[in-house]
Amino acid sequence: MSMAEKIRILLVKRGNIPEAELARRLGMSTTNWYNRMKRDNFTDKDLRKIADVLDCIFKAGFVLNDTGEEI
Repeated sequence: MSMAEKIRILLVKRGNIPEAELARRLGMSTTNWYNRMKRDNFTDKDLRKIADVLDCIFKAGFVLNDTGEEI
């Protein structure tokens, strides 16, 4: 599942918040927002800001298959 799809699901779970409203809360134009969603192009910083605006936690990392260690 792409990050854009996950963000759309999150918007629904947070009360059907329109993407344009999320763009406003993030301080960006709707055009810029829709372009990012189309490209599915988000930095770690972007995702943390989205999580903050939508009152949730963004977790990213790696897990070693052989040991289960999280990095």
